[in-house]
Amino acid sequence: MKARELAVLGAVEFSPTRYPDDRGLFVSTFQEKAFTETLGRPLFPVRQASQSVSRRGVVRGVHFTAVAPGTEKYVHCPRGSALDFVVDLRIGSPSFGTWDYVVLDERSFRAVYLPAGVGHAFVALEDDTVMSYLMSAGYVAEHELAVSVLDPELGLPIPRDITPVLSERDRLAITLAEAADQGMLPRFAHSQEN
Repeated sequence: MKARELAVLGAVEFSPTRYPDDRGLFVSTFQEKAFTETLGRPLFPVRQASQSVSRRGVVRGVHFTAVAPGTEKYVHCPRGSALDFVVDLRIGSPSFGTWDYVVLDERSFRAVYLPAGVGHAFVALEDDTVMSYLMSAGYVAEHELAVSVLDPELGLPIPRDITPVLSERDRLAITLAEAADQGMLPRFAHSQEN
């Protein structure tokens, strides 16, 4: 498995080796050895595993957890394809406001690790796109916040041939600057407590 650090401090793309044969293929979408060698520690204790299914054009995010130290995530796409974004929302982080993206799909089996305090968003590029998440904390609705995925200051490159399909929560999400002004964003120092 190969690892590549993303522009957001602490976020990593993992690309596994695929083993095809006449029966199909085998792939390991997570390998603790590669994770530990890259991040210097084992994967967080998994408190929840979740999946979402989305049609083409669905845009989810930019989501983050308000409670310090936040939620770590390990995300991959076992069916379909998605443009997956990581956004540094951590006040005091050297990469605050920076974003990066990875194409996650059922052909490459790439995965993305998101440290606590980092926002997550994706755009489904195909119908029936499945996103699979391992998370360090369980979902608590009142702790889950969002910054607008369409914030022009962030400038996330939503493909031009996509008409974004957003939930009400994501349509009403405020900008990164507004979230910072309201004191909603996580602190980098708190995110390092994991």
